[in-house]
Amino acid sequence: MTIQSLPSIRCRCRCISLHPTFDFISFESRYPLIPAISPTTRRALSLSAVIFSAISTLASSSSLAAPSKSAAPQFFELPDSAGVKALELRIGSGETPVDGDQVAVHYYGRLAAKQGWRFDTTYDHKDENGEPIPFTFVLGSGKVIAGMEAAVKSMKVGGIRRVIIPPSQGYQNTSQEPIPPNYFDRQRLFTTIFNPTRLANGEGSSLGILIFDIELVQVRHLGNKFASPGS
Repeated sequence: MTIQSLPSIRCRCRCISLHPTFDFISFESRYPLIPAISPTTRRALSLSAVIFSAISTLASSSSLAAPSKSAAPQFFELPDSAGVKALELRIGSGETPVDGDQVAVHYYGRLAAKQGWRFDTTYDHKDENGEPIPFTFVLGSGKVIAGMEAAVKSMKVGGIRRVIIPPSQGYQNTSQEPIPPNYFDRQRLFTTIFNPTRLANGEGSSLGILIFDIELVQVRHLGNKFASPGS
């Protein structure tokens, strides 16, 4: 099973598509819920509702791949990750990488502040044969966002993990990878995260929240070939 083969979750609510195989519930309304609540507070509550809905819906779904058949999967905080939360969609059977290893991953990246807008996916990056190109990086290099490193370094090859990355472990500048290759997606992503007006309004704790689905495809040690699941 790959990320693309995850089962569909449907609802009758107005939904925002985040992934070809599941929907994210949007709690925004056309009408104010409580007139006395300020716009800033309402935005914060709306964002919290979107994230809480994602955790509740995905964790309670028995159709998702889970490490145990006796209990529904649950988000948990990764050790020494400064707040990165993960949900195991599939436990891998291969190696676990360490700092200095080169890893190859497939991912879907989404921005919580834009109601789960998908800003990038490796499945849109194709080679000359039309095959998706994994994203590769060296663990511990500091070139990618800290939250992705924290997520990958405790995975096994073949595993799939959904992670919620807080702003402090997400994009700190526009040169950190992974960077969306599409110019307009890249502009929309960074103008949202680094919006000076909204940052001045105290929204920095929510603007940069990222949601990634990550599949660890391969691990390469120095001088060795790629290690695949079961090798």
